[in-house]
Amino acid sequence: MAQKTLLISAFLVLCVSTACGGRCVPGALCNVSADDPQVLKVALSAAEAFNNQSNDSFLFRPGSVRRAQKQVVKGVRFLVDVDLFRTVCRKRDKPKNLLDCALQPPGPLHQVIRCHIEVWDVPWTHRKVVQKFYCKSANQAQTG
Repeated sequence: MAQKTLLISAFLVLCVSTACGGRCVPGALCNVSADDPQVLKVALSAAEAFNNQSNDSFLFRPGSVRRAQKQVVKGVRFLVDVDLFRTVCRKRDKPKNLLDCALQPPGPLHQVIRCHIEVWDVPWTHRKVVQKFYCKSANQAQTG
C-alpha cells in the first residue's frame, strides 16, 4: 500500500512539475513565453504604472521580459518580471504609443529599472487587479 501511495504521489509531482504535457494545471504556476500577447500587455501595464508613479522627466517602456508565469485561479493571474528602459520621450510630450519611443543611448541618461508585477485578470467581469507591483534600479537588483 505504501509503495502504491508513493508511486501515485511521485506521478502527481511529476505531472504538476511538467504541467501535464505543457498545459497549465489549474492552481499551479506555469511558465509562459515572454512573447505571449497577454504577458506583453502586463509588461506594458507595468511601464505605465511606473511612469505614473515616478518623478522622472522621461518615460520608460518595457524591454526584456525576464520571467513570466501564469496561474489559472478564477481567472488568470500573471506574474511578470520585466526590465523597463528609459526612453528619449518626455512625459510632457505625451506620445500616443509608448512603444514608439526610442531608448536612451548608452550614457548618463541610460537607465534600466527592474519590475515585478502580479495581475489578476478575470475576463468575464472585465476586471484586472494589480496585486503586487514593485521596481528597483537594475544596479540595485544586481547587488541586492
